[in-house]
Amino acid sequence: MALRINFNYSAAVTQTALETNNRLMNKSLLRLSTGLRILNAADDSAGLFIADQLALVSAGLEQGNRNIQTGISALQIAENSAGQIYNKLKEIYVKAENAANDINDPNARAALQREIMNLVDAIQKIGTDTEYNGIRLLDGTFTGRYIHYGARYGQTISVNIGDVRAQSLGAYIVSGNGRTTTSVANKQISNLQTDFDDFALASGEELRVGGQVVLDGGSTTVLVDAATAAQNINSDPTLQAAGIEAVAKNKSVASDFTGLFTISGTAAGDETVDLAFYVGARDVTSPSFTITGLTVNTTLSDLVTKINSEASANGVPITARAENGKLVLETTNGETIAIEATFNNPSGTDTATINFTQLLEGANINDVSGLNDGESAYAIKVGELQIYGTDSFVVNESGIDIVGDPGPDASITATLNNLYSIDVSTNQGAETALLIIKKAIQKVDTVRSEIGAIMNNLQTIYDAQKVAYDNTKEAENVIRNVDFTKEMSTFTTMQIRMQSGIAMLAQANTLPQLVLQLLR
Repeated sequence: MALRINFNYSAAVTQTALETNNRLMNKSLLRLSTGLRILNAADDSAGLFIADQLALVSAGLEQGNRNIQTGISALQIAENSAGQIYNKLKEIYVKAENAANDINDPNARAALQREIMNLVDAIQKIGTDTEYNGIRLLDGTFTGRYIHYGARYGQTISVNIGDVRAQSLGAYIVSGNGRTTTSVANKQISNLQTDFDDFALASGEELRVGGQVVLDGGSTTVLVDAATAAQNINSDPTLQAAGIEAVAKNKSVASDFTGLFTISGTAAGDETVDLAFYVGARDVTSPSFTITGLTVNTTLSDLVTKINSEASANGVPITARAENGKLVLETTNGETIAIEATFNNPSGTDTATINFTQLLEGANINDVSGLNDGESAYAIKVGELQIYGTDSFVVNESGIDIVGDPGPDASITATLNNLYSIDVSTNQGAETALLIIKKAIQKVDTVRSEIGAIMNNLQTIYDAQKVAYDNTKEAENVIRNVDFTKEMSTFTTMQIRMQSGIAMLAQANTLPQLVLQLLR
């Protein structure tokens, strides 16, 4: 073998290996001391990129969940305050129901009115003052707000909380006052479409509420009927979802009853009147029932008995009674009441005037005088239709008149009757108050349910993101952090190599000394 003293190749190579082992052992020692597998980008450039992206997502998920917790806290405040408003509204409803009882005297109703207004004031304050960190929650300004829940752009939930102040709670109402008309002499109700078109529902005519058709004319002409409109409104799923309801009533209190008709001329004693009753959305050619042979001597009591008997026998929803010498007619669900009177005079020498004012409230006696034998006249009283909802809506009439100003083809926008409009000083006012409060409660409950739905949604997202956060951190951990079992094994190997390298370096450094043996 060749021996040289100017360069010890064996010692140099061993030293290089020793430096490499030392560097690797120091890196392993640093990994063990920091717990990190990737100490800098040179250790694993691709792994560093992936781990950093995972760290960004996990940090975003963590902050998103904090945003959710903040949002839920604010929504809990809003929901609890809305719950207090509901409790106040329930108290108002009970007091309004109390006031609707006519056993109360004016002083009692005044006391109830004061209590109601105090509760209304409390509702106004709650709706105005409820806040989270200075942000008003229930005054209608908390709309179009977003809770950013996720780690990425656009991961938001829109939050809209309605206005539940007293000034904004109540019922949007469109009211029909129940119209009455009387024909001229010698006109049958079958001529209704040509005489009083807005009291008849024929082909091409309709009533729309909130865009939904609730009365629609067909090939058969029928009476315009508030009860049918109310029934169709209350059974329409779209209107139900919009919080729109309707009630109808029809009560007629006629003038003092002095006789069904009067005779002009020499009375022969054989004059009679037949009364045909049309109730509800009735075909104008087919009466609900007919009472025949009524004379000038027919008493109010006789008339009431005959009406009730025929109505019961034919299943017609109308009742009659006598109150203070007046005929009172009332339908069960607010159905239209139409009466056609036909004069019978076998001798043919007399004329008659039908006292329609004594049959139907609001009818006109002057238009139906001078009836000859076999001639007819009629009077119609449409029920009062009241449509109410939690939000604004529009009613459109085409060819009929049931809720608008006199005359067909009206478009009416519902008017808000808020809590401040409640007046329980009369029975009618208290009854209206019940409708107003009912809709106010529905609106508050709608707001509460929407808040609750958002809270549930946020909680679901929170739970899902917590799992995603844990898994994302674990994925980052696998890439970024050290496996102590494996790294400790590596460190032990490096230690042994270092010890072996130092020993071999010592041996390599002694090799040039062999040259001295040759020089002796």
